[in-house]
Amino acid sequence: MIGWVLLIGLVLVIALLIGMYNSLVRLKVQVDNAWADIDVQLKRRYDLIPNLVETVKGYAGHEKGTLEAVINARNRAMSATGPVDKAQAENLLSGALKSLFALSEAYPQLRAIESFTSLQNSLMQIEDTVQNARRYYNAVVRDLNTKIQQFPTNIFAGMLGFKPREFFEVTAVAEREAPKVSFNSPAAPTA
Repeated sequence: MIGWVLLIGLVLVIALLIGMYNSLVRLKVQVDNAWADIDVQLKRRYDLIPNLVETVKGYAGHEKGTLEAVINARNRAMSATGPVDKAQAENLLSGALKSLFALSEAYPQLRAIESFTSLQNSLMQIEDTVQNARRYYNAVVRDLNTKIQQFPTNIFAGMLGFKPREFFEVTAVAEREAPKVSFNSPAAPTA
């Protein structure tokens, strides 16, 4: 009788360990998948930026500093690794893009170009998608990190090398919004 109780107890413990392991693996895979989704959207953003810069260059080419800042920020963002570095680089890129879009206020002929407005609208859609992907990623990271820290999973996670993941957070409050430009009020070009 004692043998059966021990056997049932052992089976239950093994089932519990398998369940903990599988839940950790599932969350780890979800985090990796969510990060890949963010990477895909950011790549779409990076691919769009050179077209936007070229369009602006044709109408505001003497704004070289702004255009170079956008390209440099894009290059830095593309080479950043990990959520923290990527978030910092994305903050710089968003700021540079805001400066680029501000040029359209000084150049009404730029605002009138269909390709510019199309590129801007595409970028806005990508920004929304990145924001949604970031929220999902951070939610899955929260779930994984919570699971890793909860008892008894924390013991099992530590033995198997599961580590908490970093959140992908925008650090500056002003950068929490996608770049927006209003085309409603005409602005005079600067000389």
